[in-house]
Amino acid sequence: MAKLIELFKRYKEIILYLIIGGLTTVINIVVYWVCATPLAIGTVASNIIAWVVSVLFAYFTNKIFVFESKSFAPSVFFKELFLFVLARVGTGALDTGVMYLFVDVLCLNDYEMWIKIGSNVLVIVLNYVLSKLIVFRKKRQATGGKNNKGTN
Repeated sequence: MAKLIELFKRYKEIILYLIIGGLTTVINIVVYWVCATPLAIGTVASNIIAWVVSVLFAYFTNKIFVFESKSFAPSVFFKELFLFVLARVGTGALDTGVMYLFVDVLCLNDYEMWIKIGSNVLVIVLNYVLSKLIVFRKKRQATGGKNNKGTN
């Protein structure tokens, strides 16, 4: 048990990101399905709605739980929010482009949900890299080189 706790502590950020990313993906897929199937909204519009809902969920959960950026000072909060949304616009556009290409252009409707899942796997990986390296990047302290949590 102690070994599991040590592994969790060592890989806490990645483990939490995968859990939050999984929940975000489920939210994205469920909202997409509700919009596209029972509501019969088009592919691109359904994808955009699913993206907006999942990005709002992802921002707050990543900020607080994954990257532990506790500051809600306006200068920090709005910078992170702007960068987070900007990064997600890029990966959201990629997701929408993949869905449009494979479902609407190539007419692979029978594989629509598999394409959506595959697209989301790619998006999760890209979102982690962008969040880690750009959005919630922690500045190094002048002495000691340790992370200064909560500041950007």
